[in-house]
Amino acid sequence: MLKTGIYVDAENIRLCGGYGMRYDILVDLANANNSIMLRANSYLAEDKKSTEEDPEYRNKLYAYHDVLRKCGFKVIKKYVKHYVDDEGVVTTKANADMDLAIDAILQCRNLDRIILLTGDGDFIRLVTALQNKGCRVEVIGFNNVSNDLREAADIYLSGFLIPGLLPFSNDIEGDNWHRGTVATYKADRGFGFFRYYVFGDNGLKAKTVFFHCSKSAHEQEAHIFAHHGKIFEFQIVPTTRDSAKVEAQNIRLLNADNY
Repeated sequence: MLKTGIYVDAENIRLCGGYGMRYDILVDLANANNSIMLRANSYLAEDKKSTEEDPEYRNKLYAYHDVLRKCGFKVIKKYVKHYVDDEGVVTTKANADMDLAIDAILQCRNLDRIILLTGDGDFIRLVTALQNKGCRVEVIGFNNVSNDLREAADIYLSGFLIPGLLPFSNDIEGDNWHRGTVATYKADRGFGFFRYYVFGDNGLKAKTVFFHCSKSAHEQEAHIFAHHGKIFEFQIVPTTRDSAKVEAQNIRLLNADNY
């Protein structure tokens, strides 16, 4: 049984496309594949002045903290500091990087696997240090993820691709929606296969599904399917010719700005 720890750089995740992320799905991920979640920390910013003066801010923030705690996470607060420069411009800062790094180093002696949620390249040295202590380090991020951080991790996975981790936007109707990347694409024939993930008995399982660019909102710009790193949203439905077979329809390129 692999003892797993989760460390969430919550401010980085929130600002980089992961707003609304479901922590219960992280727990499922940590407990899958012969693993058990032993440690779970989320590092959050709190504006103490707003907490004292703004009831709406306070209620929303504390309700959010309660959700995290019910999922089994320890909430580590970093209070926002306000700085005024010589020209009177106010800037705010609430960096919990040091707190996260120290906690992970101290706690990793009891862990085999660490899931780190961040896109911040400042954590590269932490990843290396944890690996040198014998831990497997998996990084999950959304937008603006450091390429060096991806390469340093034992495995990197986009949070957009983990089923259920980030809800679909409100304009999507119907069931059986997925996010995936292009596995193969034949530009001369306009079809290919998406790779996407589902939760199986042993954690995440990769699957593929057929698609044709004519079933997308991007038929006139089909060249985008040649870029294997792009993420698409699509519905998996029975084909019109054979209901026993399925294909991707209502395909659209993920607009990360909406998340």
